[in-house]
Amino acid sequence: MNAYRASLLWFAPRSEGVARALYEQDGLLVVGPDAQGRQVVQAIGAYSTVSRQYPQVPVQHFPGRIIAPGFIDLHIHYPQIDVIGSPASGLLPWLENYTFPAENRFSAPDHSAQAATFFIAELLRNGVTTALTFATSHPESVNALFAQAQARHMRLITGLVLMDRHAPDYLVNQGQGSLSGTEQSLRDTESLIQRWHGVDRLGYAITPRFAPTSTDAQLRGAGELAKQYGDVWIQSHVAENKDEITWARELFPASRSYLATYDDFGLMRERAIYAHCIHFDDDDRALMRDTGAAAAISPTSNLFLGSGFFDYEGADRVGYQYGLASDVGGGTSFSPFHTMLAAYYVGREGQTKPGLSLTPQHLWWQHTAGAAGALGLDGSNGGPAVGNLLPGCEADFVVLNPQATPLLARKTALASKLDELLFSLIVLGDDRLVEQTVISQAI
Repeated sequence: MNAYRASLLWFAPRSEGVARALYEQDGLLVVGPDAQGRQVVQAIGAYSTVSRQYPQVPVQHFPGRIIAPGFIDLHIHYPQIDVIGSPASGLLPWLENYTFPAENRFSAPDHSAQAATFFIAELLRNGVTTALTFATSHPESVNALFAQAQARHMRLITGLVLMDRHAPDYLVNQGQGSLSGTEQSLRDTESLIQRWHGVDRLGYAITPRFAPTSTDAQLRGAGELAKQYGDVWIQSHVAENKDEITWARELFPASRSYLATYDDFGLMRERAIYAHCIHFDDDDRALMRDTGAAAAISPTSNLFLGSGFFDYEGADRVGYQYGLASDVGGGTSFSPFHTMLAAYYVGREGQTKPGLSLTPQHLWWQHTAGAAGALGLDGSNGGPAVGNLLPGCEADFVVLNPQATPLLARKTALASKLDELLFSLIVLGDDRLVEQTVISQAI
């Protein structure tokens, strides 16, 4: 067992309400193995109290630092690390001119391995300890990413991108022998599920890129796999861009809406994460709520590509789950602090009720405990819990230095309450804030 002394930030249990942060100025976090040998939080609270309960446990002291849950990125593209900052007039031209050519390189195992190594290191450097990420349509890209995440003991979820039409020939799923590309993609998906899902801290996500790039047959097959393997995740994109929506409605005219297309093929349920979810009506929001699906909000990407604003008021009014995501490479930064700040801007503009002010605690919750709930990884179903530091949670955390820059040091010294401190970190923070990232490891 090990103990860590610092200021501590964590969140109240989900059963007690949303986004209530807990903070201990002089706290102690105690970490040790559970019955399965996983490193989990054993105790958290005031140093004066917890230290008496664990007198023999060695303590690492981080004076002037804040220990907080590791961040969760609900939607990111590992093949797009070289696409960040590419100029385009909108989503569809950006995909055609930059994204698709970059992803083609991932048919090469060496390139996939090199990119995966950089990607995982960059996530951890920015304090992200759990990620739901896209790979490409090449099995080599999936194997490389899983292997690197396993080597770093990271909790990571990914999957083969399913796209059998409306993409460059070099990127659509390729057939082998007598099998069509559609059939091969579904066989590859099942093989990858059987190889990687549930191994160590890895999870598989059935991954249609978005409905327009899959045929009915591929979406139907994906839905059948989702039914057969009920504990895997599903990830895709929806309602990001108005041109994309028009295209999807033309391709699937029988569906009530773009989002409903996924439901029609059996791809909406708990553990289904849909990126963006911007241009929704209340029927779409109710469908998210009733199926247990969740939204990955990607504010830096939506602002960069001019896609629109996620409607927080509508989501909370109807009541479906969501969390924050970087969406690199449409997103402009790996940093959770940049993402939280962009979410604050989105909350101020483009809402059903303009002028919404997301609290600092709520912003932070969206990137930690809230995102864990969206993934079904908050422990409420008896499974593993991440994104928090409550007893029983896997011991993923970051050590933050509020004096990382002169301006941060000056501003945080003036904070007289928790919201002021957190908001200073959100507005002024970046990767320099993250002094150390600690990952839970099995004993």
